[in-house]
Amino acid sequence: MPNSMNPLQIVADRWQPSARFVRRAAFACVVMAVVIVVTGGAVRLTQSGLGCPTWPTCTEDSLTPTPEMGINGVIEFTNRMLTYVLCAVVGLAITAARAREPRRRSLTRLGWAQFWLVASNGIIGGITVLTGLNPYIVGSHFLAATALLTVAVVMWRRACEGDEEPRDLVARPVRQLSWVLVVSTALLIVIGTVVTGSGKHAGDAKKDVHRIPLDVREITQLHVDFVCVVLGLTVALWFVLRAVKAPAGPVRRVVEMLAVLLLQGAVGFVQYFNDSPELLVGTHMFGSCLVWIAVLRVFLSLRDRGELVAPASPADGAGELRPAAQAASSR
Repeated sequence: MPNSMNPLQIVADRWQPSARFVRRAAFACVVMAVVIVVTGGAVRLTQSGLGCPTWPTCTEDSLTPTPEMGINGVIEFTNRMLTYVLCAVVGLAITAARAREPRRRSLTRLGWAQFWLVASNGIIGGITVLTGLNPYIVGSHFLAATALLTVAVVMWRRACEGDEEPRDLVARPVRQLSWVLVVSTALLIVIGTVVTGSGKHAGDAKKDVHRIPLDVREITQLHVDFVCVVLGLTVALWFVLRAVKAPAGPVRRVVEMLAVLLLQGAVGFVQYFNDSPELLVGTHMFGSCLVWIAVLRVFLSLRDRGELVAPASPADGAGELRPAAQAASSR
């Protein structure tokens, strides 16, 4: 397709978004990625997983829920519609990154990666419904949403920094310790997904939904063990960063990680010893997103790519029109 016919190029020829607008668009992707996890959890916790019993329509004969389906159908359908809101936010981030000069291909690629993750997660969500809330598919649905959150956080970080060659702010052994922390946190989240898949919140009260055949107490104990591992690694990384006199940024990120971990752990313990009430389970799912964001911010803070250098543009707002667009708008 010629550039003149490329919709993104047409927008880029007429609009120059500010660097702040690009950053805000990238951050909006992070927010929506968290929202989609929380609302997906709300679907399960309100027993609305099969509120719309088929996919992509809500019923065999209706795209939308019918009055007979009650509140569960409305909740499930609303969650599906939020996917389109997420697509719009990701589309805005892609467009802003593409229109911004100088063009940064890494940002547009990260934006498109989010788009395809949203599309694939939508398909996984459909398979979840068609398989009657198979717990393995449900778990995959959550992990795919976490993958989307990962890319969104990386794009947000890239939108805030320059394009110089990455420069490590700490020695290689410290970077390796941060890698271990990231992997351990990922395993913690995966095991938490298995705990949910073997627990009592199946997602639908009207159907005998299959659960993962594991002892929920034993798998919960494994989850707690990994909490201790991640907590210990976080404290160790803080001590190491202080010992090597690392810059203030990475140290601050680790402190934030520690605070989020402690809050998330407190919610988890209260949840477990109170038979997993729905509100606390939903809060714990939200907390898992915050933990993952925090560990990614720790990891990304240990290298530097310089300040963002860009042509002068308005400090606030969406940006400015290009001369061609200004001329057209004045006619």
